Amino acid sequence: MGVSFVAFNNWWNEKSVPRGGKTKEIDSLYKECTGQNEIPDDVLVAKKLLVKKQCRQYRNVMRKILHESDLYDQFLLSLTYNSNKMEGSTLSENETAGVMFRNSVLKDKSLVEQLEVKNHQAALEYLWGYLIHGYKKIDETLILRLHAILLNSINASAGNYRTHGVRIVGSYVPTANYLKIPKLMKELVDDLEKKPKDIIAQVARLHARFEQIHPFADGNGRIGRLIMSAMFLRQNIPPAIIKQESRQFYYAALQKAQLKEDYSNLEDFISEAVFLGLKLLRRG
Repeated sequence: MGVSFVAFNNWWNEKSVPRGGKTKEIDSLYKECTGQNEIPDDVLVAKKLLVKKQCRQYRNVMRKILHESDLYDQFLLSLTYNSNKMEGSTLSENETAGVMFRNSVLKDKSLVEQLEVKNHQAALEYLWGYLIHGYKKIDETLILRLHAILLNSINASAGNYRTHGVRIVGSYVPTANYLKIPKLMKELVDDLEKKPKDIIAQVARLHARFEQIHPFADGNGRIGRLIMSAMFLRQNIPPAIIKQESRQFYYAALQKAQLKEDYSNLEDFISEAVFLGLKLLRRG
């Protein structure tokens, strides 16, 4: 907010009130955090066009990532660290890198957290190998295989749809009846195969839909983001880097899409995440 801690503390304890433009800044930040801000259509269109323009600079994004070892490791680390962190991992980025690339054993961290790192890494590597060898179809077999890898030696339900009801913690979004999951997932993967006119819009809608179906007992967020990466890569777009620091904005935009069928905030958020992927690609 560009003010001292003392000033902020006085606002928080109601000893004083923000003046001038600070009230508007706070209101704007509140709306952004809660998914209530409106994204002008022209701004969203401009961002999507810029994504397309920047991606045209690369003949084959997938090959560039896989053939440049430093870049490959950067994407592996960023996607694994941030996705796991959003699901509650206590490992730092350096600790995650140690487990991934040096097979470090962290005595003060749980075995499950370290397995989650190695499994997410393995799932990403499997997915990229699948795509680079020309297998472009994102079907139920692939999704279940990714889940089996992700929760290998962690959860007995690895590689299988859930067989009980669940709710998304901290959300009012209702999840699908588990008896309907096979039908809903078949419909979802059918729509995944439709050629997109607007890839950002397609990803936003299908990601929100997948997360609301919530087909697994655990790992839905991470699998959903892996599917997102696959959707982008087969359109020659780098994976969207969803930073764990932005998870509140991500969840607010996702919930707005699911409850109100307003995807503007989620499309905007995903566009910004793709820009982070492009930034990482340029650095490579």
